[in-house]
Amino acid sequence: MVFESANDMFIVDAGLMFPDDDMLGIDFIIPDYSYVCEKKDKLRGIIITHGHEDHTGALPFLLKQVGTRCPVYGTSLTLGLIKEKLNEYGIKDVQLKRVHAREMVDFGDFRVEFIKVTHSIAGGLGLGIMTPVGRVIHTGDFKFDLSPVDGEGIDFYKFAQYGEHGVLLMLSDSTNAEHEGFTLSERKVRVAFEGIFSKADGRIIIATFASNIHRIQQAIDVAVEFGKKVILCGRSIVSNANIATDLGYLKVPANTLYRIEQINTLNPRKVVIITTGSQGEPMSVLTRIACDTHKYIKIEQGDTVVVSAKVIPGNEKAVGRTIDRLFKRGANVVYEKVSDIHVSGHGSTEELKLMLNIVRPKYFVPIHGEYRHLVSHARLAEGVAIQKENIFIMQNGDVLGIDTGFVGVTNHVQAGRIFIDGKNSSDINNNAILKERKRLARGGFITVMVSINKETGGIIQGPEILYKGFIFDETSQDVINEAKTIIVDIINNGENRTYKDITQVELKVQSALKKFLRNKLDKRPLILPIIVEK
Repeated sequence: MVFESANDMFIVDAGLMFPDDDMLGIDFIIPDYSYVCEKKDKLRGIIITHGHEDHTGALPFLLKQVGTRCPVYGTSLTLGLIKEKLNEYGIKDVQLKRVHAREMVDFGDFRVEFIKVTHSIAGGLGLGIMTPVGRVIHTGDFKFDLSPVDGEGIDFYKFAQYGEHGVLLMLSDSTNAEHEGFTLSERKVRVAFEGIFSKADGRIIIATFASNIHRIQQAIDVAVEFGKKVILCGRSIVSNANIATDLGYLKVPANTLYRIEQINTLNPRKVVIITTGSQGEPMSVLTRIACDTHKYIKIEQGDTVVVSAKVIPGNEKAVGRTIDRLFKRGANVVYEKVSDIHVSGHGSTEELKLMLNIVRPKYFVPIHGEYRHLVSHARLAEGVAIQKENIFIMQNGDVLGIDTGFVGVTNHVQAGRIFIDGKNSSDINNNAILKERKRLARGGFITVMVSINKETGGIIQGPEILYKGFIFDETSQDVINEAKTIIVDIINNGENRTYKDITQVELKVQSALKKFLRNKLDKRPLILPIIVEK
């Protein structure tokens, strides 16, 4: 999100999103920052409200475009996680500026106050923004947890203070706008853990998000309560735990943590493994355990596996496969549908209405979540007496203009999506590469290779037909022979061809084979003819 005046600009969060199933080979997606790059001379800073990937994941790519001189603001844990991420991408000399709740920072025409909020990761912030035309509240991701694990609750007073002084506009988290009531406290998970630990006969394996330091803390606390030893397994969870421990967010009693290499020296009944893989990620620890390919951990009868996370939409099949495989190997698997081993970090309907009543904004923009969540949140706002014409449901690229006596959507700027392969961005927004990948997935790949005489145009060698992912039946050789005949006929129709003619012949071969295979086999592979002159 960009806040911009005539002279200055700052950014709130720089997150990524994960690809849909049909985005083959794409690791994740980041925003198109063209608009920001065009005006980077106005950019005064980047605020990261908390350390989740959907708020930090695109930061390395953004900094590469706007330069590392642009300062990045966040709490200690947020910056610790960001620093690790920047190191992965080889980005150095970034100005990481630690801020605290109720601290204020100037961004030219804007003055921002940081407000403590409760979320599923420590160090979350909301924002009180003083602009030339009025006060703006950005809630960040939040819920009203009245008994937080770390004892650091949301700053009710500060939000109420802004409400008392008058708020022109509020932008508020909509992720759980369809969930009735109040979101349960994170402490409820500890109760569920205690019930599971009291019944488990063997090892306990807990899979959760690597960034959920509160969840990791509670798992460790319950393990200590039951006299068990803890192994953290997985690069991201070990890295995050080390960062959180160094910064004081994670507290681990002495003689509690062991290395994964020591697992066979411990009594299985005294072992708790905390790891990643709650979303069925192919290379995660839990998935490798389920597939029996992990170097150190093999499922045994009596093991209990706890999937302590909500399934992100789109990951249902992957998570389901992992759970099934764990059951097949003899584990007792506990997951969200059968136990209260996960609570959300986002406020439900009553909390969203409570925030609206505390802040009492004149204008309202629901943010975060799918479009349906924005609509649901907008309806909640109408229910607490915000006028319908003062509520704006915006889409990516929309510009909300705010001036004395006027608020409304005034413009739309470029705000597309950039697909990331590995650590590089791929400008495939025209879908050309994705279309090719889909064709490869559906129909396979055929290569036709022919050598011809550059003087006469006659065939010297070939045609040879190679294929991958293209399934023939018992009559395949007959089909291949027919295809070769078609290719020979096309090539023999020309004489003394130039290079331009070769390109035309390749196109003709491609078109003829496409038609032939569609009619003969009802198949549509990707066809690549290669004709070489000798």
